[in-house]
Amino acid sequence: MTKTLKPVTHVIFDMDGVILNTEDLYSKVYGDVCAEYGKKYKWELKLRLMGKKPLDAAEQLIKELELPISPEEWIERTKSEMEKLFPSAVLLPGVERLVRHLKKKNVPIAICSGSSKYGFEMKSTHHKEFFSLFPHITLCGDDPEVKNGKPHPDAYLVANSRFNPPPSPESVLVIEDAPNGVISGIQAGMQVVMVPDPHVPEEMRKDATVVLKSLLEFVPEDFGLPPYEP
Repeated sequence: MTKTLKPVTHVIFDMDGVILNTEDLYSKVYGDVCAEYGKKYKWELKLRLMGKKPLDAAEQLIKELELPISPEEWIERTKSEMEKLFPSAVLLPGVERLVRHLKKKNVPIAICSGSSKYGFEMKSTHHKEFFSLFPHITLCGDDPEVKNGKPHPDAYLVANSRFNPPPSPESVLVIEDAPNGVISGIQAGMQVVMVPDPHVPEEMRKDATVVLKSLLEFVPEDFGLPPYEP
């Protein structure tokens, strides 16, 4: 069933898997560290962890894989691997064009990520100018105002509250890749464009307002936003 698309005035982007290819890098890091304990980091588990706060994700992973370490030890162990890989993160197709277009047309934009400040600094190493286009970036991993991470609505409600002035949630479009993030945006009362990994099952895409293969397919005027210039 085709969903009715409503005009929006503001856009909030997730970061991992939407702006940067860091979900691929997370898979490698988590897979390598799990292998040290003789465990496999399977896609089904990754789906349940995507978008969560780092500590919440670590607790769930350790419980499900029965790893003999604490969540804090997991975070420290994976951090050293992330430091090697994350600075190599690249922008995903279509995102730079869209962000610069919205900025040029004075459409308020923001980022809402499950990442921590430390993680963000690693990932954005070579993209400082690009991220400076966003007036505010909510990093749920260690933001004291975000009491519950995705899939709870807190993340997007807090990010929305930081617009000046804050719009009605119905006027906000969220761009996400993860099922947990989609649920978070929907629960916050917003429309959600999903750009999922090809492995995400169909049933985990159904709540999204629109599903795209990449942001190259995004049509701004579908949501009442200014069209791209020829």
